[in-house]
Amino acid sequence: MANPRERARRAREEIEKIAEEAAGEVEQAGAEAEAPARPLEEVLGQAERAYAAFMEAQRQVANAYRANEQQIAKAYRRAEQQAERACNEAITKAMKTRDDLVAAAFKVRDEAISQAERAYKKAKDQADKECEARVEEAWKKREEALAQAWNLRGETVEQAWNIYAKLSR
Repeated sequence: MANPRERARRAREEIEKIAEEAAGEVEQAGAEAEAPARPLEEVLGQAERAYAAFMEAQRQVANAYRANEQQIAKAYRRAEQQAERACNEAITKAMKTRDDLVAAAFKVRDEAISQAERAYKKAKDQADKECEARVEEAWKKREEALAQAWNLRGETVEQAWNIYAKLSR
């Protein structure tokens, strides 16, 4: 299938050829009209043929323009379809890229959550150990303080009895 410019050029060449033939016939008819021996009917016949050739050329020009218009419309539809496909491909690609990025973000988020949970558990375990150690230390100090208080009480009671025993003798 020839491109629209090529078809338009061919149609123009055909029209020019037909127009030249018609002009040649008109000139010939004019030259013959100057000759006194030609009958009027023959000149009218040539004029009718020239007019018919002109009308045929005009019809061919109209057909060429119509065909060109149809080819342009087809080319536009093809370009429109190509643009539509390219747009759809770009949209699909963008959506896939977005989905990949979202999946990567979820993975990073999950890793961060997991890491935060591990850090929390480690800190909690360490805090629990420190708490237990401090509670144990507090119990030991309490026990020591109670033992010391009992010892002091015992010593104080013994001193009091010793003083009482000295006084009562």
